[in-house]
Amino acid sequence: MEPGVKPKAERRVDERSFFDEGDLVGVLTTQPLDRLLDYKAPEGGCFLGAFVEVPLGPRKVLGVVWGSGKGDYDRSKIRAITRVMDAAPMREEMMLFLRRAADYTLTPMTAMLRLATRAPGLSDPPSMRKVYRMGTGAPDRETAARMKVLDVLSDYGGLSFTLKELSDMAGVTSSVVKGLVKQGAVREEDAPRDTPYPMLDPALPGKDLTADQAEGVTTLKQAVASGTYGTTLLKGVTGSGKTEVYLEAVAECLKQGRQALVLLPEIALTAEFLTRVEERFGAKPAEWHSGVTMTERRRAWKMVGQGGAQLVVGARSALFLPYQNLGLVVVDEEHDTSYKQEDGVLYNARDMAVLRASICGAHVVLASATPSLESWANAEAGKYTKLELTSRFGEAVMPDMRALDMRLENLPSTRWISPTLQREVQARVEKGEQSLLFINRRGYAPVTICRACGHQIGCDNCDARMVEHRFLKRLMCHQCGETKPMPEACPSCGVEGKLAPVGPGVERLAEETKELFPDARVAVLSSDLFGSARALKEQIQVIAAGEADIIIGTQLVAKGHNFPLLTLVGVIDADLGLQGSDLRAAERTFQLMRQVAGRAGRAEKKGTALLQTYQPEHPVIRAILSGDEEGFWQAEARERQHVGVPPYGRMAGIVLSSPNVQEVFDLGGAMAREIKPLHAIGAQVFGPAAAPIARIRGRHRVRLLVKADKTAPLQSALQKWVAQFKIPNNVRLSIDIDPQSFY
Repeated sequence: MEPGVKPKAERRVDERSFFDEGDLVGVLTTQPLDRLLDYKAPEGGCFLGAFVEVPLGPRKVLGVVWGSGKGDYDRSKIRAITRVMDAAPMREEMMLFLRRAADYTLTPMTAMLRLATRAPGLSDPPSMRKVYRMGTGAPDRETAARMKVLDVLSDYGGLSFTLKELSDMAGVTSSVVKGLVKQGAVREEDAPRDTPYPMLDPALPGKDLTADQAEGVTTLKQAVASGTYGTTLLKGVTGSGKTEVYLEAVAECLKQGRQALVLLPEIALTAEFLTRVEERFGAKPAEWHSGVTMTERRRAWKMVGQGGAQLVVGARSALFLPYQNLGLVVVDEEHDTSYKQEDGVLYNARDMAVLRASICGAHVVLASATPSLESWANAEAGKYTKLELTSRFGEAVMPDMRALDMRLENLPSTRWISPTLQREVQARVEKGEQSLLFINRRGYAPVTICRACGHQIGCDNCDARMVEHRFLKRLMCHQCGETKPMPEACPSCGVEGKLAPVGPGVERLAEETKELFPDARVAVLSSDLFGSARALKEQIQVIAAGEADIIIGTQLVAKGHNFPLLTLVGVIDADLGLQGSDLRAAERTFQLMRQVAGRAGRAEKKGTALLQTYQPEHPVIRAILSGDEEGFWQAEARERQHVGVPPYGRMAGIVLSSPNVQEVFDLGGAMAREIKPLHAIGAQVFGPAAAPIARIRGRHRVRLLVKADKTAPLQSALQKWVAQFKIPNNVRLSIDIDPQSFY
């Protein structure tokens, strides 16, 4: 992102909605240009918002008709639009949303348009094409190549693939797929490129509701039926049935003939959720996330724009689909940090959901057991309506929560599971119940050190330690993704047999668990251990069915999963995250611990959560155990208010990066000196300083932090400030409004 160069695509949308052949139109393209481009309307004319293909140099690129042309260029040299695509024109409310989102995040409009057109083959005309699904036959020979194809089809259930898509994903040639078709193991079908999704029936009966839930449903139904903008914070303890409540709001939205969007923080959650949607409405909705095929992405994009998709379930980018009549946006687990996009366009899906809904008169439901302080503060200030579900559904009750003081536990230095926790887990295994051991660290060990010279193995491209992943027999950098084999000898001193892991990760914990409980079935849930989102979903379903006694998991397990047999949660390192300088460290630790603990006792049997800690007297740990959420939020709010940071102030993070360290420090120093535009609004500038991870992918990183009052016009001041400097070609400058990460 280059916020210093904002495209001049702010031109007011023309009053005209149709342009005749030969009329000058301004086209916004997806190319990184700083302006709208003039073209002539094609034969047959075009509508405002039409998706078009235009010539740009020797290429043809995607664009949108954004208004009238400027006409400040030799008309004889202006080329015509090549063709208008077979897609519903972009609605004015969508154009307005992209402009406002660009203004808020200081993002070029071209980048916003790329975000709104992330579907393959949009320019392809409507037609039939060959698709491939799992067949009923079996191959005569099970070669490795053939099994790869069948594995991909199996992983993706009943989804269809094009020939290229299937062969690419399986890593085989197209002839292997064709061979399986001849043998009936794969089915070849003619199918229209894009078909509407099955109709959802909101009149089907929902689940029985508690008095709490019924009250919440009534309030939400009235809000949705009003057809006006509003935001509701749906706060309910873990297991209270928030999903059932907001699904009834979805039903009301569908009855009104409007579209609904449900955002989920984790792809692995979609499998269970889609099943619940199908039970409630009789059919599956459209999906939009990285786990669906390219074919399905194109279909979803087209059908959302044409009204052929009533409900979309997806990741944060589903906000940028071309909805025809959006009436409801649900942000489930709204506190989750994965809603913040950390590269490219830097936006928070929770904030953008509110923005989009306010433009198109839709209702927003922010659902969480542990809401973000931002949402809590907005509810306290009366900007959001607040709905609370205070008890678990049915017979289930909240788990008992206790701290295990690790200072009193007799624990060897090579062990991480305390004797007390071990006894509790053993008791659950004997009773046929499930236990969850939680540690928020991927891999085997976070640091690998040489006991001969003290060298810690780091990444070649980043200032970060490489993490041992023993299951993969490799070292991995969690910043850039670089991997290399685990060396036998120290890369620094060359001594063999002296490399030692330091600290626990999820794989090391699994190893210890198998030693302590040799007869127990152990399942490990960590995002890097699964080749696809589908494989991860399947493992979660297996666990939920009771096919594991002990679950070892990272924060992946804290995100709304429901394991009926789980009665014990053990947090291995509850202190992890308390010592950082991040202003949200206390909030995130509180949310994570409460969410993880909430996985226990969600059915008839009461649950227990045990937190291993060396600081049982820490205010955050005490707040987690006491369950005094309101007291915690009020104390946290007072602290933030005192220092004027979000949500009671405004912040922007500026990151400069370059292969040349001197260059970024020089530019950072110059920016810190020339701060008149920021001083004019009363803002403070901190830095420049090397980022905590000072080098990523070979680029040196320098950070500045801007802090201002809540009412200050921060974006316009930042634009004026950055415009003072000429950014060298190899320097990247990014501005993050309300940063969630400070690395």
